[in-house]
Amino acid sequence: MAHPKRKISKTRRDKRRTHYKATAPQIATDPTTGESHLYHRAHWHEGKLYYRGQVVIDATEEVEA
Repeated sequence: MAHPKRKISKTRRDKRRTHYKATAPQIATDPTTGESHLYHRAHWHEGKLYYRGQVVIDATEEVEA
């Protein structure tokens, strides 16, 4: 197996890792409900699942058998 010939210093190691940064998620506001949610994600509001301002699933209505 390959082994390093010299110890890599903490400074050199940390310089390599500088590009890994945490970014804040982008928040969108739904035009219908005014609810804040992540971009490109569906979200629940008052028993309904909304995506792009439209109801996708309505959990409040009864299923008829």
